[in-house]
Amino acid sequence: MPPPPPEPASGTDRNPGTDPGRSPPAPGATLKRPAMSGPMRGALWMVGAAFAFSSMVGLLRIATEWMHPLQAVFFRNAFAIAFMTPWMLSVGLAGLRTKRLPLHLLRSLLGVGAMMCWFLGLSMLPLGEAVTLSFTTPLFATVGAALVLGEVVRIRRWTATAIGFLGVLIIMRPGVEEMSTAALLVLASAMFMSCSVLVLKTLSGTEDSNAIVTYMTLFMTPMSLIPALIFWETPGLAAIGVMIAVAGLGTIGHQCLTRAMKAADASVVMPFEYLKLPIVAAIGYLFFGETTDWATWIGAAVIVASAVYIARRESRMGVAAAPLAARRSETAIK
Repeated sequence: MPPPPPEPASGTDRNPGTDPGRSPPAPGATLKRPAMSGPMRGALWMVGAAFAFSSMVGLLRIATEWMHPLQAVFFRNAFAIAFMTPWMLSVGLAGLRTKRLPLHLLRSLLGVGAMMCWFLGLSMLPLGEAVTLSFTTPLFATVGAALVLGEVVRIRRWTATAIGFLGVLIIMRPGVEEMSTAALLVLASAMFMSCSVLVLKTLSGTEDSNAIVTYMTLFMTPMSLIPALIFWETPGLAAIGVMIAVAGLGTIGHQCLTRAMKAADASVVMPFEYLKLPIVAAIGYLFFGETTDWATWIGAAVIVASAVYIARRESRMGVAAAPLAARRSETAIK
């Protein structure tokens, strides 16, 4: 009589983590690690963007002591082209093929306006205060989406936006201190940037990240040349070296930002942008002897809390404000 077949192994005898219907992995085989989630990738990309942009801010303060801020805008864009050249040579014209050229041009116009106001304001304000005021970008985006694009903004988001602008008043202290032109320039930069972010969100849905950054630098370089020529002074080698570093960090920051927006929803990744404040405050203290006063820290806390709440609320309610606004912008320019 043949021996009975062996009994199947019980669940407790099986190797944990293996599929009962599959044979165990061969000796020496490597197990494939699970892919990193989109939100985690987006968060890491945004942390990288925060470090890159914060370092760029410190170098910009040095550069604007050696040349006019509008001249620095031109060099920042011109040298950025050099950093994108290897990618352009590797993909050729096929990598730049797009059906959304008007949106790329619109984003570049908004970007050059934001950059000129930002460089001018940064040259006159303490670093921590300038960066804090730049955090108003999501607040302006909410107002613009409602008033210009007709998006429905309910009472909670309006309340959060109003509270965020209260943070701006805490920093600027109108009536106690004179309203500075530099602070108004930074706020204008935030307004331009809020519109640029809306366009970026819709572009990132279909366009390659490298192509988005390349089109931005190709368009912004000639746009920024005209105002630079008005204040042109031949810079020294040290200034050129600093601006090359600024362009490199700016290119890295925009690459990280674009990939963060591709990987996850803005409500997930944007809170990590606010790491810029402690990083920039440390740079200002260590290298320029600047201290960030109590009003800036309190105002920053109010603005950041408001912006994070708006992003979370949009995500929870399924508003998707940025994509909607950008799609309407695309329709308007066709």
